Amino acid sequence: MTSKRSEFLAGARTLMPLLLGVWPFGMIYGVLALESGLTAWQAQAMSALVFAGSSQIVLSQMLASQAPLAVIFVTIAIVNLRHVLYSASLAPGLRTLGPGWKALLAYLLTDEAYAVTVNRMNAARSSPHRHWFLFGAGLTLWTAWQLSTLAGLALGSEIPPEWGLDFAIPLTFIALVVPAAHDRADWTAVIIAGIAAVTLYALPFKLALIVATLLGIVGGVWMTRRAAR
Repeated sequence: MTSKRSEFLAGARTLMPLLLGVWPFGMIYGVLALESGLTAWQAQAMSALVFAGSSQIVLSQMLASQAPLAVIFVTIAIVNLRHVLYSASLAPGLRTLGPGWKALLAYLLTDEAYAVTVNRMNAARSSPHRHWFLFGAGLTLWTAWQLSTLAGLALGSEIPPEWGLDFAIPLTFIALVVPAAHDRADWTAVIIAGIAAVTLYALPFKLALIVATLLGIVGGVWMTRRAAR
């Protein structure tokens, strides 16, 4: 039987390798936020309150282009729709928790935290403390995100463009997806979603992300049913 402390520390340790990609991501956001016209305090507050890297970067870019507020709200909502899928996937393992725990874990739920937690939730069904794994992973990422945002705000334009920090963003997501794909259905979903995301990149309001997700799900379900037959 695992303890709260052991689950928390296991979550923190499992997520730590992904911080190599999170740090450049947060620094990029800090630089973009300043370029969009936000003050350092506003940018840091957004990292603390919103805590959603992709949404924060998109928001900064749209503020810089002076997009209408209605368009910004709709776009950010679409970008974050994937969290509905994450929550639905983890819900069976968290259904016995109280509202306070659920609210806290929903706030800390990110792409990285979900990727390292979903398998743990399935493997540790007998542990009453398995939600502490997600808490440890989420809090570790939250702390790194605040510090990396602060570093980006402090360095600002002093970061040389040739460093190519933006390349860390796709690398981070590749590192999340590849270890999570185990069978043909998983790889079918990954390949279809990847091709769709690149092909449909020009769609407005970041719709390529949502369309690619839906197509990937359809492809994965189809392959699963095909294998069952």
